[in-house]
Amino acid sequence: MAMCGGPPQPPSPAGNKTGRTVFCQKFQKEMPGLDDPPWPGELGQRIYEGISAEAWKMWEERMKMILNEYRLMPWQKEAQELVQKHMEDFFFGEGAALPPGYVPQQTKQ
Repeated sequence: MAMCGGPPQPPSPAGNKTGRTVFCQKFQKEMPGLDDPPWPGELGQRIYEGISAEAWKMWEERMKMILNEYRLMPWQKEAQELVQKHMEDFFFGEGAALPPGYVPQQTKQ
């Protein structure tokens, strides 16, 4: 709960309580990393080792769009496989890194 009168504190990156940093493959720079692998298996480990908490937060928004667009049920194996394919492309596929000078869109609060 925010206190009145104090300066607003910037939100900490999603999933980074340890202060751990990684060289983010998406942003191509050193950034706060995730605290734990966010997905099971080898892909989750690759994301943990090379994707920032901020890039993961961007992915979560993309994943919601994919689930809604394809009307997927997240508990179904087929849906999980499709989401995993999109996730791998998003983080590690051709053109996955953001263009130089990219500024993320500000979210409304």
